[in-house]
Amino acid sequence: MGPESLQQPQQHKAKICMWKYLDVHSMDLIDKTQSTDELKSLLSELLSLQDFQSNPRSAILLDLYFYSIQFCRQQGFNREQTSAFVSIVKDTHEACVETPLPNVEECYNYFTELVFCHSIRRPPFSIDLFSQDQLVLITDYVINTYFRHFKLYKYAFTPQVRLDISFSYIGMPEPKEEAAEPAEGTEPPLSPLQEESEEAATAKEDPTAALREYISAQLNQELGQLRLLVEQRLRATEEQFNSRLVPLEKGPSASKGPGKGKKK
Repeated sequence: MGPESLQQPQQHKAKICMWKYLDVHSMDLIDKTQSTDELKSLLSELLSLQDFQSNPRSAILLDLYFYSIQFCRQQGFNREQTSAFVSIVKDTHEACVETPLPNVEECYNYFTELVFCHSIRRPPFSIDLFSQDQLVLITDYVINTYFRHFKLYKYAFTPQVRLDISFSYIGMPEPKEEAAEPAEGTEPPLSPLQEESEEAATAKEDPTAALREYISAQLNQELGQLRLLVEQRLRATEEQFNSRLVPLEKGPSASKGPGKGKKK
């Protein structure tokens, strides 16, 4: 994958997504399922993941949506809320995997906008589908189940980006093409000892051999420093994201502190 084909992280605008992927009829079928196998089989058909048994990516997505439905059932969400929550999870995931470049901040901002878009009554831009308590539960669930494994989803669903470097020096002789195979009746191939002696003699005759070795050593050193710098930046980004998750997790409990007494 070349640099020109890399899509930069995008800023998405949140919209109401109730019934976007699971309509009324689909929710009726989901409510009728009793076992895990029935629900997974139905979700694979509704969300076009029929190849989950042979495709690891489809299996990962099926588990993501299956446990999202289970979460909605545990919290007692109705059909509208369940459909909207699955759509929020799906849209957040699609924003995550649209580029192999880091975009955790853009995805988290998009997720929060989607949640608030379904928690505040301001038609036609947003609706009050979730209560404030449900908003806290949804945020905690998605942070703990999706954003804590953000790098794993990024690794599984986006191509790896590799940097290939090649240099050409002006004034340097072009490398000679390999000689063709010897025809019949020619001299037999040289032994390994003879080849080493000839290579040593060629190296002495070639005045650019020392320069090539020096350039190669310097290039390896620069690449090592570049790799170390990239690792340090990735570690700093991860620490910054984790530091932002801590106050979000403590926010709901801190707001419900013992300082507020009951009104008489």
